[in-house]
Amino acid sequence: MTNSAGGDAGSAATTGTKPQRTPQPVTPAARRVAGGRRNPSVAGYVPDPIPTWLRVMAGWGWRLLIVAAAVALVFYVLSQVRLLVVAVFIALVFTSVLRPVVNVFARVMWRWLAVLLALLLSIAVVGGLITYVVASVAGQWQDLADQFDNGIQQILDFLNGGPFHLHLTTDNFNDWLDKGRQWITDHSGDIASTAFSQVASVAEVFTCLALAIFCTIFFLARGSEMWTWFLNQTPEPAREPLTLAGGAGWYAFSGYARGTVIIALTDGLLAGIWLTILGIPLAAPLAVLVFVGAFIPLVGAPGAMIIAMIVALATKGVWAALLVGVGIALIGQLEGHVLQPLIMGKQVSLHPVVVALSVTAGTLVGGLLGAIVAVPLVGVTWAVFSRLHTPDPPMTVEESTSEVAGVELDPGEKLPHAGTAPDDDETE
Repeated sequence: MTNSAGGDAGSAATTGTKPQRTPQPVTPAARRVAGGRRNPSVAGYVPDPIPTWLRVMAGWGWRLLIVAAAVALVFYVLSQVRLLVVAVFIALVFTSVLRPVVNVFARVMWRWLAVLLALLLSIAVVGGLITYVVASVAGQWQDLADQFDNGIQQILDFLNGGPFHLHLTTDNFNDWLDKGRQWITDHSGDIASTAFSQVASVAEVFTCLALAIFCTIFFLARGSEMWTWFLNQTPEPAREPLTLAGGAGWYAFSGYARGTVIIALTDGLLAGIWLTILGIPLAAPLAVLVFVGAFIPLVGAPGAMIIAMIVALATKGVWAALLVGVGIALIGQLEGHVLQPLIMGKQVSLHPVVVALSVTAGTLVGGLLGAIVAVPLVGVTWAVFSRLHTPDPPMTVEESTSEVAGVELDPGEKLPHAGTAPDDDETE
């Protein structure tokens, strides 16, 4: 038997043919591997039950929650030192407006002397403006009172005649005035306590203003050195992005502040000229009111327009009030379509919808102060983000509005679905 087996093996080796192998039984493990190509669950591959889009959104969600919590914490801390924040904000506004003037003066004198001269000139301009307004009001007060009585009678005649037929008389206004005086007399104690409680607020205003002027002096004189010192306290890898972010933020903020001041001056000057042409009393104070209202986006200018129209209505009649409203509305259109694009340019390029939402959110959170601070804060944030962010190639309008986001599929082709099993080639 052994010799015959050896002879068969030798003859197979001599002829070069392969020996016949006995078939082996298929094990269960081999069956699972072979069947895994047709049914992935057999090979242990279980599709992810959570869709890919949900996992991506969850990842973004908890990161955004952490960022929102950090931002909320920062705003909470800043709200505890509101006076300090407001003082620094005002100081930055003063610095952005006066810095070009100081740079011009510093060419021919020491910088400290240039800072002092610029501050004195600005205080003289503001003080002279306030003095002129007060003198104008004091000089025209008696004439305004007489014209106001005549204007009230004109308003009554207009309301009683025409389509209204309200049948109002001066006795009605006298009754309302008497009721108002009686209410003031009955609540004099509450009014006095409220007035005394506001003394602290007045003291805070002067403290904030003094601190803002103090910070402005050092920002104008040593602002570059202070910024360099701050950068030197940070790690070296962080200095370049901080320098880029700081430059972009200051460019946007200073452009917004200087542009707002220039636009407000232009609006006030044009409004004063228009009110003077129409012969409206207190044209100078109303022009100053328009100037102040220009610093409050969206709501400041309409508020000043309403007050000017009321004065014109009470002193000159309905047609004068309409002319005042039309003139100030035209000034607003000139501001929005000519002055802002020309003066601010691309320094603060925010969509009107973003401005409206920012002002509304700022008003809800911080009242009047929030409405004033919201737009420059959003503008600076967007400028810093745009400077540090590297965007991907933009999409066209056609691509963004297509049915499948610009992806064209061949007939019969399907989009990849999350959790599908790998193909045979990928498995191999």
